[in-house]
Amino acid sequence: MVVEGKSFWRGLLKEPRIKRVGAALFLFLCLTLLAAFQFFPEGTDLEVGQVAPRTIKAPRAAVFEDKVRTEELRREAQARVPKVYDIDPKVLESIRKDMRDSIEAVIAAAKSPAQGEAARVALVKSSLPFPISDDLAQALLNLPESRLRQLGSYLDTLVTQVMVKGVKQEDLQATKEQLRERIKLLALDPVEERFAQLIIQHTLRPNSFYNPVQTEILQQQAREAVPPVVVTIRPGEKIIGEGEVVTPEHIAKLKAVGLYHSRPSFGTVVGIALMMALLTFAFFYYIYQQHPNVYRDANQLYLISFVVVGVLLLAKFILAVDVQQWPSLGSKLGYAVPVAVVGMLLAVLINSRLAVVAVALTALLVGMLADNQLRFALAGMLTGLAGVYGVAKLHRRRDLVRAGMLTGLTGVGVTWGIELASQTPLAILGPAGLALGILNGLLSTILTNGALPVLEHLGGITSPVRLLELTSPSEPLLKRLAWEAPGTYHHSVMVANLGEAAAEAIGADILTVRAGAYYHDIGKLRRPSFFAENLLGSENPHDRLAPSLSTLIITSHVKDGVEIAREYKLPEKIIEIIEQHHGTSLVSCFYQKALQAEQKGIQEADFRYPGPKPQTREAAIVMLADSVEAAVRSMNHPPPGQIEGLVRRIIKEKLHDGQLDECALTFRDLELIAHAFVHVLTGLFHTRVEYPRVENGKGAMSYDGDSPESAREGEGRERVAVSRQAGG
Repeated sequence: MVVEGKSFWRGLLKEPRIKRVGAALFLFLCLTLLAAFQFFPEGTDLEVGQVAPRTIKAPRAAVFEDKVRTEELRREAQARVPKVYDIDPKVLESIRKDMRDSIEAVIAAAKSPAQGEAARVALVKSSLPFPISDDLAQALLNLPESRLRQLGSYLDTLVTQVMVKGVKQEDLQATKEQLRERIKLLALDPVEERFAQLIIQHTLRPNSFYNPVQTEILQQQAREAVPPVVVTIRPGEKIIGEGEVVTPEHIAKLKAVGLYHSRPSFGTVVGIALMMALLTFAFFYYIYQQHPNVYRDANQLYLISFVVVGVLLLAKFILAVDVQQWPSLGSKLGYAVPVAVVGMLLAVLINSRLAVVAVALTALLVGMLADNQLRFALAGMLTGLAGVYGVAKLHRRRDLVRAGMLTGLTGVGVTWGIELASQTPLAILGPAGLALGILNGLLSTILTNGALPVLEHLGGITSPVRLLELTSPSEPLLKRLAWEAPGTYHHSVMVANLGEAAAEAIGADILTVRAGAYYHDIGKLRRPSFFAENLLGSENPHDRLAPSLSTLIITSHVKDGVEIAREYKLPEKIIEIIEQHHGTSLVSCFYQKALQAEQKGIQEADFRYPGPKPQTREAAIVMLADSVEAAVRSMNHPPPGQIEGLVRRIIKEKLHDGQLDECALTFRDLELIAHAFVHVLTGLFHTRVEYPRVENGKGAMSYDGDSPESAREGEGRERVAVSRQAGG
């Protein structure tokens, strides 16, 4: 039962779905731990208002902005800005009209044809916009019109003088009192004065109104005019003494020198865990949607997680580095975090699109680790994108160095740009930006080169760098092939040239095609003399063998090639090309030879390669290039038209034989491949001038140049052609 239980759990852990969940959990837990907890033990978790139990001194120098003091000064500057009020001229015009209407109402009532004093009094009271007594109404009716108009003129002048300066709501009552006092100085009779006071009381209203938008603009300008308060802390300087009450300034200094480690509360940890869970889910869901092949490979998911977590751990370390000699550099170390390592590694090992998203995730998290500083997140994003771009077309190892240089230059530019916008002095910014940018580029290059082979092995991935190494003539297996089977080696080089041109034409993986072409015939090392390209004028051993035995020898080079490839630990994608480069093709020359011999029980299947058929475009390209090169090489200086006809015939035969049924090549791809083959072969077999033969001093014939004649004519050439097509 115990054994069965262990087998169950072992089998469960090997389930692809469980492994994918494990990769997501690994990334989530690592991100949560990195974001929520401080792993460098020295420090304190004092809070504002507590009493310091001991004296704390600065272990290192630091220059930082005292945000608390800066904010206090900016608030003071903001408070000193007076409120902005706008005067509405329409209000004054409205008040003047109301006053004129009141005067005109009394004059009109006095001239009214209404019979009796009581009727005119009632008319006055109803015409005015404010209530008055009967006595006052009767007295106003008895005033001469000229006196009333003069009173209106006085009021208009007084009110205009006051209102043009603006009257606020809170100043309205005081303004009315001021006007009442000035009315008393006009030497009016009691009736006129009472009427004037009523008009002022009921018609005067504020004409100056608060403008919050303009006030806020001026306040913001006042805040921005206050420069940041920069504090310099020297090594050994006392930050807080024993028994002192902790203030926000103390906390700011502790943070600046890296001694403040606030203990996260349960709520903080839960919040961070929730954010990391959402980020992890979004990242893995993106991979599931946009890169299903990557999502199905749990090893690649773990590889991605390891790369991201590794760079974040390095970021944690860099941000905690003590640089006492250069205090101005300490607050800018985030620019040296090599986020580009994520972009370069994932672009090389997986693909550029996924690398860009991983760079964005890593840069965001670096900003969070650096106390939520957006500048470091932005710098990480831009340098990471530079790294992805630098390795987008990786064709040689020095391209990694070029990508590192591009990352370093981008780092310098980003650092200068961000810090210039933050008004950092040029004397500090110049050398600091240069040093941090160069350090970023160096770290990116060194770490990428160092981690690449390890991650290739762990993830089971063949990178372009590995493929480049495999195509080097100094590789042991290629050196052995060139020495033991030189004809096969040169045939493989030609197949590689054809395959590379075709792969470039249809957008296939050029490096995979070239490496696959170099190694596709390594199985011939077991019996090199049985293949046409290695005969070198010697007798053809197949002339003495039965067709079935010759077929067995020829087809076995595929199985032998797979065994040799595994012995030399070649990548799996190269082994697949070796295994598939003949598919289930018919060894036609020996099949026809067997038919001509009228042997009994001949089955076509016995004269075919074991397969499988090409499963990828790259394997199919190697198959076609192999067949085309072997056939064209057997021809004697073929013209371009004959080359094109042969190329198209071979491709058509492979298509009709079903050899291309299981790969993703389209008819357009086949057309482009044919054009590429013809272009390369036409250049190889171009027409050459035959130089005249001359006699040397010994009477022998020599050539003033390369002879165009073949060393083998007639039957010999036909035998080579037949054997070459048989051997591939």
